[in-house]
Amino acid sequence: MTTPHDDDKPSPRGELVIQLVPLPSDTNANGDVFAGWVVKQMDLAAATMAGRISKGRNATVAIDRMEFLSPLRVGSQMGCYCELVDIGSSSMKINVEVWTRDRNAERLRKVTEALIVFVAIDDNGRIREVPEQGA
Repeated sequence: MTTPHDDDKPSPRGELVIQLVPLPSDTNANGDVFAGWVVKQMDLAAATMAGRISKGRNATVAIDRMEFLSPLRVGSQMGCYCELVDIGSSSMKINVEVWTRDRNAERLRKVTEALIVFVAIDDNGRIREVPEQGA
């Protein structure tokens, strides 16, 4: 659930698709959560949304514009918020924002965001059309 927008308090855009807590096994030797682990969760969240939109299989074809803004700590709540940005005949562009709430904090803090592009595929892995929305 997104919080109301306030100029002084940035908040996530889109729908909360995945929320989880990183564990010590998700960190490197310095105790920082692996960037790859975060990207995996983002791809999973966006693929979940793409699957609902395409009503079937889809494949990730691109990840664009990714920058880490702040660290993700073990034990903090992490949420992936997804928003459909564009839809083509067979493709979907989904913006994914990762926000975290540290264990003793009340405010959310943005970790990263990326634009992930998917293409709808059939059972044989061939590109197919995305069904008309609302149908």
